Amino acid sequence: MSSARVPLIDIAPYFGGDAADRRRVGKAIGAACADIGFFAISGHRVDAGIVEELRRTSHAYFALPDAEKRKCVHPAAGTPRGLRVYEGEALGRAAGGAAPPDLKEFYHFGRESWPDDPYYTGEEGQRYFIPNIWPERRPGFRHAASAYYAAMEALVGHLMRLAALALDLDEGWFEDKIDRHVTAMRINHYPPQPVAPPEGQIRAGAHTDFGTFTILMGEDEPGGLQVQDRDGRWYDVETRPEAFVVNVGDLFRRWTNDVWTSNFHRVVNPPAGLGPSARRISIGFFHQPNYDAEIACLPSCTDAARPPLYRPVTSGAFRDIRYDETDIPDTQAAAIS
Repeated sequence: MSSARVPLIDIAPYFGGDAADRRRVGKAIGAACADIGFFAISGHRVDAGIVEELRRTSHAYFALPDAEKRKCVHPAAGTPRGLRVYEGEALGRAAGGAAPPDLKEFYHFGRESWPDDPYYTGEEGQRYFIPNIWPERRPGFRHAASAYYAAMEALVGHLMRLAALALDLDEGWFEDKIDRHVTAMRINHYPPQPVAPPEGQIRAGAHTDFGTFTILMGEDEPGGLQVQDRDGRWYDVETRPEAFVVNVGDLFRRWTNDVWTSNFHRVVNPPAGLGPSARRISIGFFHQPNYDAEIACLPSCTDAARPPLYRPVTSGAFRDIRYDETDIPDTQAAAIS
């Protein structure tokens, strides 16, 4: 499935086994999270038709003329919904210092509906529960994206139970911290590169993710994902639509007191001369707990020899800080593109 450094873990025993089976799967995930911060999963029970439909409709949307796509840019600059134009983000800036814009465009969306409750509709809730924007002439896109989001929402619930087992917590420890999560999704489109880009500019600069787990669906096309090891070497990560690559985000690293690692990764350019075949879609579900969940050192990740490394912070405040580090204002992005 992937490079030898990113293990493939069959999570089917979690669904069909007993408590010992679930714990074994959890411990395998925990070992990967502590080592490289990445693992791939099979046996996940996500309907392949849901994945394929979003792939199909995403390719169709990104093949539209720019003027048509730009109708889906959110009117309020910086709002994480709708289209972010080509070169509208520089993920490498999250590592500090300057970085060129990423050679991609992406579609940003969240859940479609929520209860009429102050948590969702109050002043703070409105910063996270934001109506989505969808292309008017492509109703299938909205349907496919919503179905995929629901499938990932269910899958990440299982992964968080496995994470609890990995961390020697009660299997349901995270449930009241994620039952009103503020997760966003992105559909990334990496266009072909008929002209070689400037040296040092790639499809997505080296970065870490912000939340707990990122669940990635990537196509098996040139110019894909790489992960960095502890010695600074980069390794290709094979991605296929029928499996998912999962990685630890900065919030989970903080929550585990650095027991788990949130590792640098990037998306590289395809080899020169490939033409249209170098087009690539990837879909990321960036799980983020309830915005008011306190992220403080987990009880199983500290002892007298390992005191807490970080002050407590809420999930929402942590996310906002990390978002601000990578954003390029829409006006600047428009000028670049």
